[in-house]
Amino acid sequence: QVQFVESGGGLVQFGGSLRLSCAASGFTFRNYGMCWYRQAPGKERELVAGISAGGSSIRYKESVKGRFTISRDNAKNTLYLQMNSLKPEDTAVYYCNAWGSQQFGSWGQGTQVTVSS
Repeated sequence: QVQFVESGGGLVQFGGSLRLSCAASGFTFRNYGMCWYRQAPGKERELVAGISAGGSSIRYKESVKGRFTISRDNAKNTLYLQMNSLKPEDTAVYYCNAWGSQQFGSWGQGTQVTVSS
């Protein structure tokens, strides 16, 4: 079945960096656009960044543009999110899933990112 395993989160100070990874299985990863999502306490889950199946098209939430970089390795079925210049408002649990209408119903456990001020 479809499975996502997110990792790489942690506690960092304002301005710090983290690199998140998402290992995907149970579907043909290279055929799907993929996204990173995040959910902060008491808030709705939101899309942070998305990348097309081949990697040629990338979108970012306005507030993370210039700080976050999404990438993928289709040979390893893995999605990445490099996060630089982190801010306290980036604190959330980060998840990966397919993009838009291709999104799967199952979600991973996510990885917690906490940015201290």
